[in-house]
Amino acid sequence: MVQGRWQQAKPTCFWLDDPSRPAARPAVEGFTSTDLLIIGGGFTGLWAGVQALQRFPERSVVIVDGDRIASNASGRNGGFCSASLTHGDPNGRARWPDEMANLRSMGAENLAAIQEAIVHYQIDCDLQPSGELDIATAPWQEDDLRREYQTLQMLQQECSFLEGDALSREFNSPLASAGLLQPHEVVLVNPAKLAWGLARVFESLGGTLFEHTRIASLREENGALAALASSGVITANRALVATAAFPALVTKSRGRVVPVYDYVLMSEPLTDAQIEAIGWSHRRGVSDAGNQFHYLRLSADNRILFGGYEAVYRFNQQVSPKFDQEAKVFSALEEHFDAMFPSLVDIGFSHRWGGAIDTSTRFAASVLMSHHKKVATVNGFTGLGVGASRFFAGAALDRLDGASTPATSVAMIRKPSIPFPPEPIRYLGISATRKAIASADLNNGKRGLWLRLLDRLGLGFDS
Repeated sequence: MVQGRWQQAKPTCFWLDDPSRPAARPAVEGFTSTDLLIIGGGFTGLWAGVQALQRFPERSVVIVDGDRIASNASGRNGGFCSASLTHGDPNGRARWPDEMANLRSMGAENLAAIQEAIVHYQIDCDLQPSGELDIATAPWQEDDLRREYQTLQMLQQECSFLEGDALSREFNSPLASAGLLQPHEVVLVNPAKLAWGLARVFESLGGTLFEHTRIASLREENGALAALASSGVITANRALVATAAFPALVTKSRGRVVPVYDYVLMSEPLTDAQIEAIGWSHRRGVSDAGNQFHYLRLSADNRILFGGYEAVYRFNQQVSPKFDQEAKVFSALEEHFDAMFPSLVDIGFSHRWGGAIDTSTRFAASVLMSHHKKVATVNGFTGLGVGASRFFAGAALDRLDGASTPATSVAMIRKPSIPFPPEPIRYLGISATRKAIASADLNNGKRGLWLRLLDRLGLGFDS
């Protein structure tokens, strides 16, 4: 393999490689009881804990995490905090067309509430209300973006279709031929700092947080719930499970998500002249419009985060730290980075990392009730959980309380995603789909028979 610049990068997540990272909290010991137990200390669990205590300050709430806060998907992502609850408008319109206006409105309210919480609680997470720019790197992508622009205009959504100089002033790359700008759909954050800040807020509201506490089982005992960890037992009246791509605690939820590995390169900091050369003055979050897409952004200290494209699934839903580094993918990302930014081919990479995200068959999250409606499982964000996690956490709390709210009235909350087929069909199906998606990108975006069948069945695999 040709020596790549990526090989000089630290094999760790940039966001987590931070001297300000809080010290780990202790693990649970002995017996603990609580009104609400939240299993999983990522964004879903943290937002659930904060909202639970905001709603009912008199209740006791415990969050447990098997590792450390933000050590997995919540701290390793690109930091795109989106208004979309449905993994993009096209996916939402395809699955919930009658409710899409309502879902869009609730998504905008949710994003505004996240920003308000960041300001109110003084969470230092490098908040950038920069918006999102989708770029076309092939003619068929231009056509797709133009059609989406026309649809959004009919729906009276604020957006712009950019070409020529207008595009170059936003993002100047020889690969970008057109762009769809939505200035209020996305804010950018440092995801680890946001998670650490939410943990602080949760504790300030009276919550209890245990780290290095992996729950081995969750069951009903004498009308209550009992969660067994290696160092103790927690009993609770209600529980919210938010363990994302990790093996399911709730039997009913098994197979409803699969872990797919995503990989990222982080560049060394750019100079002002380098940023000016690539025309990224408004610091938008950027994605290209391919089925296999890249996402990229500027960090607060002017590094380029460049990730995506490959989504790697391993047989039988394997999740392990040994998969966090993947030479073949990093080499491809470096090659694509250089094509996107030919003026930056000499810039080095400081960090490289990967991690599992929880992909569902409908490309959006679900709330699944079990244990006589005492347990809510939330998962399936498919890489878009930074913003949507707050909404789904709140909807799960509503369902645990038996409350009727605007969130619980929509189909995507009432009905969970359907499961993936068992192995080896699961692996063979996902492998076939990955190949079909790559072929579509090489064939002017035309979806072959396999992808059209999945579309007809209402399954995921949009990208």
